Amino acid sequence: MIYITQLIYIIAGQEKLFDQFEDIAIPIISKYNGRLLLRVRPGNNGFIEDHIDRPYEIHIDEFVSMQDFENS
Repeated sequence: MIYITQLIYIIAGQEKLFDQFEDIAIPIISKYNGRLLLRVRPGNNGFIEDHIDRPYEIHIDEFVSMQDFENS
């Protein structure tokens, strides 16, 4: 298995557009032997320490193989 962690940053005010994109993109993952394991939209209270910009969302995806991930 291959695990991918994504830190997702969006332009302020584009949240609705991002949600529309995710409605299309997330189901496509399964076509490539992948699965979204975790989708987190952390609030400010959820950060204990940070040294980078805080992401809008955090995703953890799983793919059966590197080839499946590369094909996605």
